[in-house]
Parts: sequence; structure tokens; C-alpha cells
Amino acid sequence: MSEVDSGVKPPFIVDDSVPLHGHERPHEIPGVDILTDTELEELNRLLPWKAFVADGRGRRFGHAASATKRNKPGVVPDPRIRELDRRFGLSDKVVFEIGCFEGIHTAALARVARHVIACDSRISNVAKTAVRCAMYQVCPTLFTWDVEKEVPKGQSIDCDVLHHVGVLYHLLDPIAHLETVLPHVGKALLLDTHYAPEAEATEVYSAAGREFAFRAYREKGLSDPFSGMYSFARWLRLPDMMDVLRSHGFTKLEARERQERNGLRVSIYAER
Repeated sequence: MSEVDSGVKPPFIVDDSVPLHGHERPHEIPGVDILTDTELEELNRLLPWKAFVADGRGRRFGHAASATKRNKPGVVPDPRIRELDRRFGLSDKVVFEIGCFEGIHTAALARVARHVIACDSRISNVAKTAVRCAMYQVCPTLFTWDVEKEVPKGQSIDCDVLHHVGVLYHLLDPIAHLETVLPHVGKALLLDTHYAPEAEATEVYSAAGREFAFRAYREKGLSDPFSGMYSFARWLRLPDMMDVLRSHGFTKLEARERQERNGLRVSIYAER
């Protein structure tokens, strides 16, 4: 009996028994929509994907990380990208994305921005982002960078808008990182990160000539694609992050806070 007759779906078909919402639904991916099922299966085997999107025919491009993690199609574009575009108009802007992961946000940004620069600390993620973006037929500038180290020689990180989502709370020295990156941002940014409430910020470290309270958060290091590069990270307090942004000339600030499974999280939209 065939797969169609049996009702069993191949692994590259999105399970339509799972409710989807808005832009999670299938959408046009020019380089993927034209592939046969066999070609798409081959593409999905080429790299160790940990996230996926649904193409225009409802097929998976990529893979879920596990049965419970990144197990639904990525939203394209993510609501935060739509909000960033609404606020700052990305069509004539250069956007720098810190932490491209597998390129789902990168491709979405590149579809609306004049140009996108994107980096990740893991070369495998840069390779997956390159393939993902090629299938969307967009051309960002990609490079590998552990953002707690110096900017790679010959690489510019100058931008109009910074897209900084899901990275700061993985860093050992988040203040030094912000001090490196913020001077290169010309107009605005989105900083989306977990943060420590006052009661949990029980340790202190020195950076940029002052002391910052933080919560130590255990990380699994390079071997875990969802972890930072080191054994632990420092989660900052929200007021301290806002102060650092102000010290770099970002005077128009809006923080949207929320509670997530791993703790408090905030999306900060900031403009010079």
C-alpha cells in the first residue's frame, strides 16, 4: 500500500494535524518549491538541521531539533521582524544580525532590508544559513564570529539597524560585547534576551569601568547548538541593560517584558 493510501506522511511533510498560526503556514520559498520530494529529502539530509520552515507546498525544509524543541515550522517573518520593519522601515537599511542560527530570521530580514550582515559563532550554522538563504534567493553577507572576541579582521559590522535576538543571555561577558557592538549601530536596534530579576542577580562582576549584578546561568558549551560557547553565562538586570543602551546614545527605548519557561525575557526596541 502506498503512503497516500495508508495515510502515513513522509517525514518531510508538515503535520497538518498540529494547529498553525498565521505566518507559520506554508509560504513561498523559490528554490525549494521547485524541488521534487526526493530532492528535498536529499537537501534535508545534507546538513544537521535543528529547525525547519514549511515551503509553499507544505513540506519541511530542515528538521525539528527534537520531538519537543523547534518542532513546529518557523514563523517567516517573525513578528519581531515585522515590528522592526514597521518602526524603522528596513527597505533602505543595512541590518546586522547577531546569531543567525540556521537562517530563518536572516532570510526574512533579507527579504525586506536593503542588505543584511549576519554572523554566528558556529561554522555549521553559517553554512546552514547560507543554504537557507540561497533557497530563499536572498544574498546576505555571512561570517563566523564568536562575539565575545574581537571582530574578525577585514569584516565590517557597521549597520543602520541591529537585530540581536536570543544571544545576550548566552554570553560570559555581555557588557563587553555590547560595548563592542553598539558604537557600530547607526539608527536603531532590537535586543531580545532573558534577564535576571533583582532577587536573582546575586553576583557581581566588573566591566566597562563599573560593576554589574548578574545571575549565573549554566551553559553546555560548543557541543550543544542551543547553548553559549562557555560553561556559564551572565544574565544582566533589565535596568542595567537599559542604562548601557542610553550611554551609547539610544534615547528612545521601549521594553516589552514577558515570562517564558526559562525565565523573564524582554524585547527592547531602541532608537538614537
